[in-house]
Amino acid sequence: MAQIAQYSISLLTPQQREQLLANGRQSGRDHYPVVKFFNPAGIGTWLATELDGDQDTCFGLADIGFPELGTFSLDELTALELPFGMHIERDVVFTGAFPISACADAARETGSINGAIRVLANVARAGRGECA
Repeated sequence: MAQIAQYSISLLTPQQREQLLANGRQSGRDHYPVVKFFNPAGIGTWLATELDGDQDTCFGLADIGFPELGTFSLDELTALELPFGMHIERDVVFTGAFPISACADAARETGSINGAIRVLANVARAGRGECA
């Protein structure tokens, strides 16, 4: 269990953790995604906007076959056993510049977070910000 907790800590940079916690203290606002997690071996993408004081429960957009706003656990993400010894990863180049509501709307329209990222990236290129 200590190995999982240590890996969970490394999923976030200290700056990301602080921003997620700050957003969590302002719950109910339409925050921008701070971090994107993904399954490098298959389905699964998560955009996190908030982190509870328990340092485990995130709020954001999860896509494990269909996009849905809600909560998810960092510890559960780290406990996922993926093929070839892989783990859930953090997208190190991700930048959130659209609020989570826009990401969720685009994900529902396209059927996935990755589809939403492509659509919103096109919007960003047109000069209106970006989700990824």
